[in-house]
Amino acid sequence: MADIATSTPITRAPRGGAATRAVLPAMAAIDAGGWRDLADRALEPNAYYLPEWAMAANGDARARAVTHALTADDASGALIGLLPVLSAWQAFRLPLPVLVSADPFRSLDTPVLDRGAADRAAAAMLAQARATGAHALLLRDVARDGEAMQTLSRAAAADGLSPVLLRGWSRACLDATRDGDELLRDALGGKRLKEYRRLTRRLGDHGEARFSMARTPDAVAEAYDLFLALEASGWKGRRGTALMHQPELAGRLRQAAIALAARGACEIALLHAGAEPIAAGIVLRQGDRAFFFKLGIAEGFARHSPGVLLTLELTRHLCADPAIAMVDSTAAPDHPMIDPIWRGRLAMGDVLIPLRSRDPLFGPITLALRAREALRQTAKRMLKR
Repeated sequence: MADIATSTPITRAPRGGAATRAVLPAMAAIDAGGWRDLADRALEPNAYYLPEWAMAANGDARARAVTHALTADDASGALIGLLPVLSAWQAFRLPLPVLVSADPFRSLDTPVLDRGAADRAAAAMLAQARATGAHALLLRDVARDGEAMQTLSRAAAADGLSPVLLRGWSRACLDATRDGDELLRDALGGKRLKEYRRLTRRLGDHGEARFSMARTPDAVAEAYDLFLALEASGWKGRRGTALMHQPELAGRLRQAAIALAARGACEIALLHAGAEPIAAGIVLRQGDRAFFFKLGIAEGFARHSPGVLLTLELTRHLCADPAIAMVDSTAAPDHPMIDPIWRGRLAMGDVLIPLRSRDPLFGPITLALRAREALRQTAKRMLKR
């Protein structure tokens, strides 16, 4: 097995006195302004890799110490490519010479590539990954048919390398270029929409049902706190997985949401019954796309389907926004709530990109990662049962 670092991407010189391997910069050391400018020029939008959000999500002491970045610069020194990464040891506790895209929420790991220099950035980032001593780059939760994945595949093909799909699935998305009411009629039919209107009227027993969007920093700060309380009131709170049970992370994401709201990149959907909030959903935005991050509901109103009612209104809101063309649910496959409403599908995958031609280690690496994923999926099925 190749000599690899276990606490960071490879930084040691290999045995035998060979040339020193490349040292990746810490993600926290990347200039936020240059990163933000790159995100504005992104070939394929990914709000989860906006600097404010990525720094918050990976912002605890351990993550700051082990999360690095593959980067590419142009001749002037401007950033043209970026991907936060971990070593396979830090990601999986597997001693493999693999760099793994970093995202604790497993939302979307599309690399940030400058649309004006995407091919050059992709080639430079793969070369940089190779220079660390890594034998493969694992991109988790990427859009298989997206422009970023196509660009990286071209860069690999130029070196005679073929990416391998470790796992593929699809998840719900919304074609926001359509009329919202027409889309909902096509997805749900008149009978089900009539039932949801009845549920909305029943909310009137508790006060007027009101849908709103928090957009300003102050409004997002208040709405975020409502979301935390709602999420913790349900099964996530009982299981201990609600964000409120991770106060430091929740606080960092709150500050990120406020900062992004100041740039029009975060809004929070709210549904009230009278004065009482009964559902809240966090939405991130970048370019012509929006991303539905998380939903919290008041369990005491579960019989009114507040999550569905909020999603119906959010659908109308996003379809009416001319700036948004597509919305990624970032939901699990076959999600029982969002799948029947948003009928579009994104082809997602975990893609392993080899970094060396005819590499004898690549086969064992692939087998090890596939075995790990099979065990993870088995554990998830057992947990659901």
